[in-house]
Amino acid sequence: MFVTALLLLVALRAQGGNGEERAEAQRTGHVSVVVVGGTGDLAKKYLWQGFFQLYANQVSSGNTFSFYGGGLSPADKATPVLFEILKAVSCSKDVAPERCALLKEQFLRLARYRQLKTLEDYRDLAEHIERELQQEGMTEAGRLFYLSLPAFAYVDVADKINKSCRPTGGAWLRVVLEKPFGHDFRSAQVLATELGSSLKDEEMYRIDHYLGKQVVAKILPFRTENKKFLDPIWNKHHIERVEIVMKETLDVKGRISFYDRYGVIRDVLQNHLTEVMTLLTMRLPMNLSSSEEVLRKKLQIFSAMLPLRKNQAVVGQYQAYQTTVQQETNKTADHVSLTPTFAAVLAHIDEAQYEGVPMLLLSGKMLDERVGYARILFKNDIFCLQNPSGVHCKPKQIVFYFGHGSLRYPAILVSKNLFRPVSMDGDWKEVTEHTDVDILGLPISDYYVQTPTEQKEAYSELISHIFAGRKNSFISAENLLASWALWTPLLDSLAGSHPRIYPGGADNRDMLDIRVNGKDIAYNSEVVIISPDQMGGASANNFQVMQGKFRSADMVSAWAEELMERLAADIEEAAEAAVREGGVFHLAISGGSTPLALFHRLALHHFSFPWSYTHVWMVDERCVPLTELESNFHGLHDHLLQHVRIPYFNIHPMPVQLNQRLCVEEDGGAPLYEKEISKLVNGSSFHFVLLGVGYDSHTASLFPGSKADELGESLVALTESPVKPHQRMSLTFSAINRARTVALLVMGKGKHELITQLSRVKDNPDKWPVTGVKPADGRLVWYIDYDALLG
Repeated sequence: MFVTALLLLVALRAQGGNGEERAEAQRTGHVSVVVVGGTGDLAKKYLWQGFFQLYANQVSSGNTFSFYGGGLSPADKATPVLFEILKAVSCSKDVAPERCALLKEQFLRLARYRQLKTLEDYRDLAEHIERELQQEGMTEAGRLFYLSLPAFAYVDVADKINKSCRPTGGAWLRVVLEKPFGHDFRSAQVLATELGSSLKDEEMYRIDHYLGKQVVAKILPFRTENKKFLDPIWNKHHIERVEIVMKETLDVKGRISFYDRYGVIRDVLQNHLTEVMTLLTMRLPMNLSSSEEVLRKKLQIFSAMLPLRKNQAVVGQYQAYQTTVQQETNKTADHVSLTPTFAAVLAHIDEAQYEGVPMLLLSGKMLDERVGYARILFKNDIFCLQNPSGVHCKPKQIVFYFGHGSLRYPAILVSKNLFRPVSMDGDWKEVTEHTDVDILGLPISDYYVQTPTEQKEAYSELISHIFAGRKNSFISAENLLASWALWTPLLDSLAGSHPRIYPGGADNRDMLDIRVNGKDIAYNSEVVIISPDQMGGASANNFQVMQGKFRSADMVSAWAEELMERLAADIEEAAEAAVREGGVFHLAISGGSTPLALFHRLALHHFSFPWSYTHVWMVDERCVPLTELESNFHGLHDHLLQHVRIPYFNIHPMPVQLNQRLCVEEDGGAPLYEKEISKLVNGSSFHFVLLGVGYDSHTASLFPGSKADELGESLVALTESPVKPHQRMSLTFSAINRARTVALLVMGKGKHELITQLSRVKDNPDKWPVTGVKPADGRLVWYIDYDALLG
């Protein structure tokens, strides 16, 4: 392999080096790169491209390379996968096509897959490397192991590397670790101690890819180069606030097993955004290239941070998250995850320079755009009497724009009413021709804009730093533990908090807007569902039942027990009225755990209920045998029907099991139930329909995205649930909306954010199924307990 490689290397050198990366004062020789987890998602998306870029830049430097993709799979299965990934790497724009083809051919020749599962596998790898070095007569420069693995595997792999793969003869060892580095302070401390038993701190490179972003890496140089402008204004007298924001439009499908244990604060705020905050606020080091001095200045900021308290944070969760959790973790429909997918945290630094300056860190999934930036907004002491649009009356701000968003490229922007930044080195350029775009309240033409001359991927940048042994773009053990010490108390205090549910994307509107009040923050908008005149100045603690309006419909609210009393009484009143009018009462009941307390109330306290004249129907049913615990009818029977004197032929379970099969469309179960309703219920109009509302706003078994409007005039249909058991039978909106009274029962603190959300959204049954409940000639009543209503 190496003979051919060396011949091609001669050809590449003859063409001239393209790389601007140069190893700094380090040994020249052969470098073995081992990506453990080499066929995984991260390696496929970023790592192999980064290592190819390193190779392309270093090919004329006197170093030689070999590349190994390692993993648990046998070589015969994983080798084709690895080489499909490697074939997809690409050259930078300034590389000629002929040279690029040569580089790629050589890169593929230098790569191979090795199974790395046992200690013996790692020993075999080390022996292979040493044998190749010996055969080719090459001096070893070092070995680079990139652990693209789950964090729980770090200690074991580090131990194997330490025991079997350490180079000799003065060659270096560098081991790269991906976040998460622990779950809290204690776990991070344990992980650091365990890794320290196998690796020296200088051998470990804890990677935070945000530090590889070109704009983030330029924060300290920018502050240094513009020191004469910034020193007078970089303080509490001039800075109004600092915002560090990372917004994403994507959800977390496919990542739930990781994300549900970590959430947005651990995933983004504790690391990426905190690192940016320290770069913005730390005292400038004398030597920017000294990782020790940079670390010391960062630790000074951590020691000056005021503790983060619960009232300095708000959290949210996008609407579809619960469903995804249930789908990917096989949780039941009753499982409630409190993991936040959105968070805003207000931090303060207890230093004279920044005293009272709000530092807002914010990130979330399913927001309106993908963008990341740090914004320093300055106070404006100029009042423009007759020209409010004049340049001096506009916001004064510096924006470190990490990328994406409306600008679409990374940049540092300084509003023209502040100062003109000094020209940067040849890696950056000033942008003078602009598209018509606004950035954080100002047209782009109102900024001085600087951007990298060539955009580089963060992982490629960091890989070049690892190769060069530069550690100031990586997280030290002290830095890591200082960050966790700051964030762990806040995470503990938020552990039982219910996040605000938000719909996602543009539909969020103002739901996630934040209000700063001193050292606290809160959501700017709180839902007011009941008007003051309806409440009469009372609070929820000094009356039993209150009535009001919710989504323009009637609402009854009370503590859970009183609410059940009221709902049971209302059902009995409707039953008596129906029997007086027509001699029969048709009641349709939904499944789930919410109405169990109602069933007990009806069975134990309503002895005069006209059960002999009542027909009980099912609103929906899971496609399981009626004798199984998961069956809605099973729950209704056990908790109500067997305790009251109702004629057997007045009970109407849904026919989900016909011909010894469950919910097979050809068996005609849905049309059969519809025929029974049409035969017995006058005008197919139930007297009373009782519904619940799921966390994703589904009602009956009509779920988001089920396109219930396509069911037409059918009264009963087979539907699909996102959670097991997936198949359901359900009344349609056509059947529900013919009812004389429809009751929607919502209970529990876990439903508070859903109620908040529903109070704001417009009717959209495909996205918010419960908004499709609109009785044509009947009455809709919401029964909401105080936990759900008030949180």
